[in-house]
Amino acid sequence: MNFRTDLALENTKPAQQTRRERDGCVVTRIEDGGRTYVTMEVKAISDNIDSDNSLLKILTEELSGLVPKEGPVLAAGLGNRSVTPDALGPLTAEHVLATRHIRGELARVTGLENLRPVSIVSPGVLGCTGMEAFEVLKAIVDELKPAAVIAVDALAARSPARLGCTVQLSSGGISPGAGVGNSRPRIDESTLGVPVVSMGIPTVVDASTFACDLTGGDAPPEKAEPRGAPMMVTPREIDLIIERGSRLLGMGVNRALNPSLSVDEFDELT
Repeated sequence: MNFRTDLALENTKPAQQTRRERDGCVVTRIEDGGRTYVTMEVKAISDNIDSDNSLLKILTEELSGLVPKEGPVLAAGLGNRSVTPDALGPLTAEHVLATRHIRGELARVTGLENLRPVSIVSPGVLGCTGMEAFEVLKAIVDELKPAAVIAVDALAARSPARLGCTVQLSSGGISPGAGVGNSRPRIDESTLGVPVVSMGIPTVVDASTFACDLTGGDAPPEKAEPRGAPMMVTPREIDLIIERGSRLLGMGVNRALNPSLSVDEFDELT
């Protein structure tokens, strides 16, 4: 059986992985075909508050290493805001500070002259907008010509133990919905024409994959797919995972792109 997962950590052998531990967070780096994947294994996001911003600091540093050092950036929150396990991207976008419009006299009087231009978009999903997220992003990229796109989306994992306990960053873009068998057009440098850095937290496990792991079988029990319809499993505390995870990712984007502002200042401005 082909187990569904968006996590590079679950698709590669340990020999391909470089691991290190820092402040209770295990950071795994994988280089695959010119693409870099960084996986942060953290304490349960739903149960732990990053009160000293130590996790945010690690995330910021890892993201800074993947994003171009200069130029405007488009932050894209992918997913469906109305479906809680899929709302990570849109809610993350709400925590990112848009700065592209802060220029000239406005920048001078507010003391924000040195901000890096950041634009934000939540393109929605095909079933709600009639447009693929890729189509929306392609049009915006062609118009704004950013130096890079940061795409945030909820992910699927193979192991339930990774739900809400893992953050993945990648320089290789993203295929929205691939982990749940609903793959949409890929969003990466080859399709958009600019570097695409993806960020995400796993929020669901495919029920068939979960059932196979529990039973030790290679084929999913029929009850895992009633009437042949795939099902997804998500934690009971998914609301907290999305709420706290979206703030973590949003602040990571803010601090990586505009480190001159503090977390408290971003909280006041977003």
